[in-house]
Amino acid sequence: MSDSSQSLTLQAPVMGVVVPLTAVPDPVFASLTLGGGIALDPLGECLHAPCDGEVVQCARTHHAFTLRTEAGVELLLHLGLDTVELKGEGIEPLVAVGDQVRAGDPLCRFDADALARGASALITPLVITEAAGWQLMPPQHREGEQVSLGEPLLVLTRTAVELADTRADGPLAERRVTLALASGLHARPAARLRAIARKHRVNLTVQLACSTDNADSASADSLSALMNLGLTEGAALKLTAQGEAAEAALDAAERLLTTPEAEEHNAPASSRLTAVTLKEGELAGLVASPGLAIGPLVSYQLPLPAVPLMGESEAVETARLRKALLRVGEALAQAEAQATRQGQSAEAEIFAAHGAWLEDPDLVAAAGEHIGEGCSAGQAWREALDTEAARLAASGNTLLAARVTDLRDLQRHVMVELSDDQQAVLPELPKGAIVVAEELTPSELVAIATQHPAGLCLAGGGTTSHVAILARARGIPCLVAMGAGLIDAANSATNESAILDTENGRLALTPSPAQRAEVAERIGTRFHETKRAQALAHEPAITLDGRKIEVCANIGGAEDARLAAESGADGVGLLRSEFLFLERDSAPSETFQRDEYQAALEALGGKPVIIRTLDIGADKQLPYLRLPSVPNPALGVRGARLWASHPELLETQLRALLGVTPLETLHIMLPMVSEVGELRVVRQRLDALASEMGLNARPRLGAMIEVPSAALCARSLAVEADFLSIGTNDLTQYTLAMDREDPTLTARADVLHPAVLRLIQATLDGAKGHCPVGVCGAAAGDERAALLLVALGVDELSVEPARVPAVKAALRCLNAAALANELPTLLALDDAAAVRQHLSAWLTRANHTDITTTTLERY
Repeated sequence: MSDSSQSLTLQAPVMGVVVPLTAVPDPVFASLTLGGGIALDPLGECLHAPCDGEVVQCARTHHAFTLRTEAGVELLLHLGLDTVELKGEGIEPLVAVGDQVRAGDPLCRFDADALARGASALITPLVITEAAGWQLMPPQHREGEQVSLGEPLLVLTRTAVELADTRADGPLAERRVTLALASGLHARPAARLRAIARKHRVNLTVQLACSTDNADSASADSLSALMNLGLTEGAALKLTAQGEAAEAALDAAERLLTTPEAEEHNAPASSRLTAVTLKEGELAGLVASPGLAIGPLVSYQLPLPAVPLMGESEAVETARLRKALLRVGEALAQAEAQATRQGQSAEAEIFAAHGAWLEDPDLVAAAGEHIGEGCSAGQAWREALDTEAARLAASGNTLLAARVTDLRDLQRHVMVELSDDQQAVLPELPKGAIVVAEELTPSELVAIATQHPAGLCLAGGGTTSHVAILARARGIPCLVAMGAGLIDAANSATNESAILDTENGRLALTPSPAQRAEVAERIGTRFHETKRAQALAHEPAITLDGRKIEVCANIGGAEDARLAAESGADGVGLLRSEFLFLERDSAPSETFQRDEYQAALEALGGKPVIIRTLDIGADKQLPYLRLPSVPNPALGVRGARLWASHPELLETQLRALLGVTPLETLHIMLPMVSEVGELRVVRQRLDALASEMGLNARPRLGAMIEVPSAALCARSLAVEADFLSIGTNDLTQYTLAMDREDPTLTARADVLHPAVLRLIQATLDGAKGHCPVGVCGAAAGDERAALLLVALGVDELSVEPARVPAVKAALRCLNAAALANELPTLLALDDAAAVRQHLSAWLTRANHTDITTTTLERY
């Protein structure tokens, strides 16, 4: 270390290969949440001090050391990734807390082979966790360059930027929690605690609940102090926060500390691997958009545009960022308006969401803080969104993690405005290619779609992401969560065409000419079947044995309602009213809601429209609606349970619904009903409001069957309700105790499990003679499940608007009575896989396979 009063030089702690910190395969290090720095892939087996200083923290598992220099700079050396899980095996510490070390002194020895076998990587980050008024200069070493032990690695210089006073005034709040992190409070969760405190602008302290000694407490501002607490799984803690957002900070801290850590560094394992037998040369993934495709594999990667690292001045860079945000906001508003005019409601909603996110004060404030630390506007925006993306990715919530690509999209848009980098131009793709990428942002997908790809394969992503929604809307076959091996496989593939079979969740890298010819024929057949189905879309769906089945549409608002009408839907089986409540700063007014509901009714021209009351909670949250923090939100306050704590929301929504005309075509559906009393309360309130408004007519009132108790008590519900609608997504997850948002369980959370089918049958038996029963869950669009549901006795299926023609076409070729004769056999089988196998064999014998695979699966 240079002893100059103006600069600090850090030496390489080990011989190794340079890895930029942003390229480290760990979201906390890569997002710079811990701080700036560099990483080395070590070629030696001893870690040395990079500078003079005091050892202020030694991990109990010996994998991490924090040094504090005389100038107050704190440095974290983290030996390998996920080495905390080795519990010290293969590492010999050579220093202890309180030791004074000189640059080059050994800190620990390690067995590289042992670590390589147990850790996810040997890459060793060197991070400036507390800059103390010093500024890190750009590294002089390039990625892949080899450095020697003791070679100058990083330089810090004094900065005139004063550190902000982080002291927070305001309410003081406490929370008692039990630490659930298997590896204890190590660097990663400690960094997130600090990020929580900074985001909410509070003073956050962690203390052992059984102790009053200050030595057993630490401020979240100090990573070394947090890690030195030596907290292990099961420790009872007291969290204290002071500031205006103290309760929100404690909510976030409690979620962090009480949620077991997930595997963060490997790509999500494809659940299809548990359900698909792969042949040599095949890869598996989750189905985001069904279909078949043939074409060459083309790797896609769009690098972030280059921006200056350091800024001119805080005033100049703040103005630049403000102008860039304004320009991007205007572009998003124009894109939203154009999408709306073209009837592309899914795109319009996404552009609107991006616009709202762009104005997020926390993101803007975070970027402002980086500017205050000397960053350029472009670098500040990059670091702010890197941090937020890391937070979402590490949230443990699949839906939130799926929003990372949206953040990356915003990151790129704003950085383009602040850069002269021409590399950000979309690369040209050959027409008919199967595009392979790590992940795609929504705007990238929209741009790629204009080049007419045959299909998409993503190493990451999820089936609930905006990219998945857009792929389905365009009919582009797409697999996601295929794993890190996808990119390597694509890069080593020949120019021969691959086969993407998303219906079976697989990508065949080297198919034979015969296989390609067979799939090409199937694609051609499907095209003609699709055209025939669309030509008859407005005709009723009547089975071969004479049953008329209503095929309705699931929609999110008035624009989708028009698409439903154009697609031949017999009505709306589910209007998800929560879309009117999302992406807003406050609840929508009665007038706004009424206008949206009225537009939907008018679009369907007198056909029935079922509007579900607000279904919020679990995977859908509102920023202006504070719900209590609970260990399992899916079992907490959501759906019908919300009205007990927030009756004003129901009152406003019911008034808006009663304001539409004609009421005869309006059906109101209550979500997450578990017993008949919940339905009676709403009917009583609906009648009271209608009387107050001087109305004689009443809309029909129904209940969703989403939990086993509702299915088992369907008779009492059917006596009270005007109709029942089965939500198969939730009914499946609650019956099988499998989170529907967990990608590792997707393949097993199957509606055709005999237990789920028996609950559906119990619902239909209970409702018989009292009220009709429909299905508005994903099973209604499943090519096999839809036919079986009708055989069970379902009166109505509700699917995405684009799927209506295909579902109708398949039903017209079904002998429901004949399939009903197979029900005792199907319900007696062991599991969903056996049901699907038996059902497929029956359909083959009944000559229905061609229908289901050439119509339903295409959409």
